[in-house]
Amino acid sequence: MSAFKLLLLPGDGIGPEISAEAEKVLAFLQTVGIAKFEIERGLVGGAAYDVHGVAISEGDMKLAQASDAVLLAAVGGPKWDGVPYDVRPEAGLLRLRKDLGLFANLRPAICYPALAEASSLKRELVDNLDIMIVRELTGGVYFGEPKEIIDLGNGQKRGVDTQVYETYEIERIGRVAFELARKRNNKVTSSEKANVMKSGLLWREVITALHKREYADVQLEHMLADALGMQLVRWPKQFDVIVTDNLFGDMLSDVASMLTGSLGMLPSASLGAADSNGQRKAMYEPVHGSAPDIAGKGVANPIAMIGSLGMAMRYSFNLPKAADAIEAAISAVLAQGMRTADIKGEAAQSVSTSEMGNAIVTQLKKLLA
Repeated sequence: MSAFKLLLLPGDGIGPEISAEAEKVLAFLQTVGIAKFEIERGLVGGAAYDVHGVAISEGDMKLAQASDAVLLAAVGGPKWDGVPYDVRPEAGLLRLRKDLGLFANLRPAICYPALAEASSLKRELVDNLDIMIVRELTGGVYFGEPKEIIDLGNGQKRGVDTQVYETYEIERIGRVAFELARKRNNKVTSSEKANVMKSGLLWREVITALHKREYADVQLEHMLADALGMQLVRWPKQFDVIVTDNLFGDMLSDVASMLTGSLGMLPSASLGAADSNGQRKAMYEPVHGSAPDIAGKGVANPIAMIGSLGMAMRYSFNLPKAADAIEAAISAVLAQGMRTADIKGEAAQSVSTSEMGNAIVTQLKKLLA
């Protein structure tokens, strides 16, 4: 049995605590012979800055390049608010995305039945919700040039950001969305602002042409980004796969996250282009931040981290049985009433980070052992 190479980057804040729970799952999967993993550990974010003076070292970047997948927990915290901009903790995350060519960000928004009451919407609107948001990650206004603040004199300044997309960037993210839809409910909603932005107009033209040329079997609809935000809180179960640009994807995925009850529940995957063998560079991480206010207290929710590992099983290691089992184990412990503090509600009693991780492994034993 060949071993998969996995780079684990615990990072900052609650990162080391939730990483430890993901490692419990990895250890169990190896014990029952699902797969072998060669695990390397590195530093990223503030933890890397404290040791190396940068947000990620060249050595750890080499490990990332050589890995089948990177599993990152969280970066950042007030401790590093005063460090230079180019070595801030988040710069490590951005470099990983850039150097690994991770252009496709997959952010599922899943509402487990046991947590429907924790959603900001009524149960009937979110019960069994399962949306996949596909966000373009390496282009658009976050990376376009020029990007600057210009001193105009007389106390006036001008801030400039540039929204830029080329045909190939839109086509490749579109293909990811259409391929995912074929394995789900066969529907893609493409979102932009074609009514007021030239980049949005190009986005719509390219997605439409790609659909006609290669994916006519998949249902396609176009929806302006502001209208989509409204529909997410009005009738979210109308959506299957949503594909959009970097800026709108950032915002819409955060809106969708609150439909599920807690950011602590949501995993994500960032994928690169497929090579000749169909393999992609990939990084997996929880959607939530480093939560420095609860770091070290043993109360953080590890579900998003373990769910991110589940996505790695599916998209990097081609182990759908393990991915399905991880998702089922998470659902089972929630159905049993186990809750960490962020999702406990008024009646439930909260469990610790470690207790939640142990409970998920216990369920995995029932499913896979």
